[in-house]
Amino acid sequence: MLYQLRQKILAFGDDFTIRDEQGQDVFFVDGHVFALGNKLSFQDMQGNQLAFIRQRLLSIGATYDIERSGSVTTIHKEIFTFLRCRFSIDVPGPNDLEASGNLLDHEYEFVDTRGSAIARVSKRWFAFSDHYGVEIADGQDDVLVLAAAVVIDLCCHGDRK
Repeated sequence: MLYQLRQKILAFGDDFTIRDEQGQDVFFVDGHVFALGNKLSFQDMQGNQLAFIRQRLLSIGATYDIERSGSVTTIHKEIFTFLRCRFSIDVPGPNDLEASGNLLDHEYEFVDTRGSAIARVSKRWFAFSDHYGVEIADGQDDVLVLAAAVVIDLCCHGDRK
């Protein structure tokens, strides 16, 4: 499935809309304005919260938790990498992921522990500067991958507002 992520530039907080292949809004990410650290609610279009994203304030490097249905996925930006950015994504159970590539230009992949690509993020699909695509393989957790892409955007492009 191909999704289009777009950060709302003229919004209070870090707000994102996510559209499907047909251009229909399917998810909304609502950033909390007056919070200490980044806190975002990942919602469907009916306003139901599907995940809550929270930045850990007292950690070395950028670290975020994605809370969903009582479980927590932790995303951590690796500090010591040579000539590329990398994020480790600690998913409950044995399904950990890694995101790496040119994260500053929105050109990267999510890979599982076997090294298989499960999603690809690319800005090439869109001419607009605040749009980029997220292509997710069938059978993957779309909400988790999209929430992780939002976290990576915040870590790599948080100064754009």
